[in-house]
Amino acid sequence: MTDTDGENVLFVVLDTVRKDRLTVYDETRETTPHLAEFADEAAVYEGAVAPAPWTLPVHASMFTGLYPSEHEATQEDPYLAGATTLAESLSAAGYDTACYSSNAWITSYTNLTAGFDDHDNFFQIMPSELLSGPLASLWQTMNDNDTLRSVADRMVQVGNKIHEHLAEGGGGDTKTPQVIDKTIDFVDESEDFFAFINLMDAHLPYHPPEEYAERFAPGVDSTEVCQNSKEFNCGARDIDDEEWDDIEGLYDAELAHIDDQLDRLFSHLKDTGQWDDTTVVVCADHGELFGEHDLYGHEFGIYDPLVNVPLMVKHPDIEPGRDDETTVELVDLYHTILDAAGAEGRGEPLQSARSLLSADYREFAEELGGVPRGEVGFVEYHQPVVELRQLEGKASSAGIELDEQSRFYSRMGAARTVEEKYIHCTRIPDEAYHVGTDPDETANLVGTDDEPTHLKRALFDFVDSVDATWPDEADGADGDVLSEMDDETKDRLQDLGYID
Repeated sequence: MTDTDGENVLFVVLDTVRKDRLTVYDETRETTPHLAEFADEAAVYEGAVAPAPWTLPVHASMFTGLYPSEHEATQEDPYLAGATTLAESLSAAGYDTACYSSNAWITSYTNLTAGFDDHDNFFQIMPSELLSGPLASLWQTMNDNDTLRSVADRMVQVGNKIHEHLAEGGGGDTKTPQVIDKTIDFVDESEDFFAFINLMDAHLPYHPPEEYAERFAPGVDSTEVCQNSKEFNCGARDIDDEEWDDIEGLYDAELAHIDDQLDRLFSHLKDTGQWDDTTVVVCADHGELFGEHDLYGHEFGIYDPLVNVPLMVKHPDIEPGRDDETTVELVDLYHTILDAAGAEGRGEPLQSARSLLSADYREFAEELGGVPRGEVGFVEYHQPVVELRQLEGKASSAGIELDEQSRFYSRMGAARTVEEKYIHCTRIPDEAYHVGTDPDETANLVGTDDEPTHLKRALFDFVDSVDATWPDEADGADGDVLSEMDDETKDRLQDLGYID
């Protein structure tokens, strides 16, 4: 390996974590005191915007510097193809690279692990070494070969079914301690490292370790509360206030467990003298809804609890403190990490105006819809075909017929500044909010004198700039996406458990 030109990099994603449940953003909460200590030496951003409300497109954007419509790893085709990743660029710059996660989307199966020298397992019933190191290349070869493809598909299908069975019964143990253990081993064995970890505990279903459940959800049986968001979203299952409290207590317990484990990693870096030379990025890929706007989980909406995410960055060139004036897009983390590492983008080139380390961060020359480009972040939610089929199955079992002119069948997009937000959908009326004074997004401004039409224009200009294909923009006649999808893509979605 060669000497690198920058710092070590630790990139932490807190999967499915809401901003408002963290002590960092709400000091009255006791969920994440260690993360709050970290925040004292980091920049804490209030206006961070995720490019989508779910794992795959967000990680693909952070790993490539591209928006979902550009990298095309979406629900219609859930695989990253033809784009050079951050890990590939850092590996070429001389970094040892590793990815440790129990998220089934972050695997060689979806191409998100391209460029990582080592990565952990994607199903808890498989040993970590099965798809890491040299075997990752073999796995990729299997997926690219028509004859071997069916073998790879069967492996994923079996793993997914066993994982779901364990999780639904409360028997799916957290993988976070193992992720932290592997990360510690990796950084100790490397002189120059890029370590990426995704911590999945706060993703449904919630079965926190007992000691944390006793603190935040005493007496709650995690197997008795509603842990299937589709049952609630389709109307087959009601959740009263008491049950929401129980669900949120379990969620908070998961956050507390993550916090302790992350502190174990940070403390190790400090104890071994690696902390000061390590850039640390902590964010969520998306959040979660607990009944707001009559939704549960992170499907069928792009409201702020899903896309206005926590973000903290520690680096010598970034002044610690709270920033509530800057719109930050998670897409920019690609450029920030390249900059911190002193590496060139072998795919998307490093853009100074997109690096948080740069003095000219977000100082773009162009405007979109008359709005300065640096002031607005964008969200894309492609047609939720995989989630929709599960929702339809739950509805059918309950004798419920879903309205096709509803958010469940809609393509969505949003433009957001630190004060305002505009949401455009294909099958339901648009929405707009003054999120600065109405953070819960309760007063729809569309049709009023306060409607931010400039953000609507900005959103449409953005859609054109990324060459997004919106289905029949004029009337929202999306059509049946699955009927137009090739058999191979349908098989892949089924193997990952997103189509029954």
